[in-house]
Amino acid sequence: MPLLNKTSARSEAHNHPIGGLKPRTWSAARIALTAFFAVDGFLFAAWVVRIPDVRAQVSASHSALGLALLCISAGAVATMAVIGRLCVRYGARPVTVASLALLSLAVPLPAHTHSVLSLGAVLLLFGAGYGAANVSMNSAAVDLVAELDRPVMPSFHAGYSLGGLLGAAIGGLLAGPLSAAWALALSGGLGLLVTALAGAVLLRSPAPSLPAAKARTIRQRSTSSPRNARLLVVLLGLTALCTAYGEGALADWATLHLTDDVHASAGLAATGYAAYAFAMTAGRVSGTWLSIRLGQTRVMLAGGLTACTGMLIASLAPSVPVVLAGFVLVGIGLANIFPLAIARAGAAGGPQGVATASTLGYAGMLIGPPVIGFLADAASLPVALTTVAGASALAGLLAFAVRPGQRGAAG
Repeated sequence: MPLLNKTSARSEAHNHPIGGLKPRTWSAARIALTAFFAVDGFLFAAWVVRIPDVRAQVSASHSALGLALLCISAGAVATMAVIGRLCVRYGARPVTVASLALLSLAVPLPAHTHSVLSLGAVLLLFGAGYGAANVSMNSAAVDLVAELDRPVMPSFHAGYSLGGLLGAAIGGLLAGPLSAAWALALSGGLGLLVTALAGAVLLRSPAPSLPAAKARTIRQRSTSSPRNARLLVVLLGLTALCTAYGEGALADWATLHLTDDVHASAGLAATGYAAYAFAMTAGRVSGTWLSIRLGQTRVMLAGGLTACTGMLIASLAPSVPVVLAGFVLVGIGLANIFPLAIARAGAAGGPQGVATASTLGYAGMLIGPPVIGFLADAASLPVALTTVAGASALAGLLAFAVRPGQRGAAG
């Protein structure tokens, strides 16, 4: 199944190491777009660390809070397909600026709610901004990846991870001296400032342009196999879903696994997710380098198998250091699968391809925590966490199955 935005030479680049490429300087547009990814991760983390304060403010039970938090997902999923169409009509860059502005304005609102119903309403808006930002940013990034003809998508997602780590760290430090209202207001103000500065740079930068021969190839392929392109996008979306399943599961269950099953102290258990997050950030920072030298398909396949191995170790080992080492392997393994899958979905289907794959990926993050919870009740948490190993392996195998040049699957 051919990728719509790639020549045959570029398709080979996915599967074979690339030698002799000279490093290229970062353009102003690439730096600005990376700043958007970083502020997106920062704002989401700034909200997450204040969830306990907001919960106390609205006097929500665990179940009521869970329903309110589900509104974030509902708003994001409902928005993604619409944003894909807006990106096609108006361009991904203006939609990116508008989406981040909406997200920045929505971040302070939960701290001013006083009921679960009002919290759910503002979280719908927050989710809409978050979903819109993710589709539009990735669509803009896909355009830059095509222009550079280099697999630089992981570097954008590294910006998101770094922003998330920074947002969580600063949010934790400010939890004592500042109220949730002030902390989220300052975060939203910072988001608006970055949006204004980076948006001005992004909108002034020349739009990505493709050589005439490459543009002709894209048009020919897009008209010859739309059904194959849609199938490819769905399969890549399922790859993202399997990856996000693991991300969502670890976010909610890693610490509990360390305390309940491995009997780690509370302080040591808190390092479990941190180790995973730092490993994922490091993996994404090196993702472009690895993709150039090994090929994207090999990076995704190896990543899935590495995450599978790490999760089996983390699930079944009785020692805290070994479990932490397993989490590190999971972070390194999963780091680049999601961004590379989204990049290839965008190359195949444009902004609508990004929207479809992102929606499927987001569904994986949604279903991961509750599925793990039900399985933990039915069997045990270590057994439930082994499903993350299975999903990780499946993600790598799906990426291999739809590799460019694969007859009947990838062209």
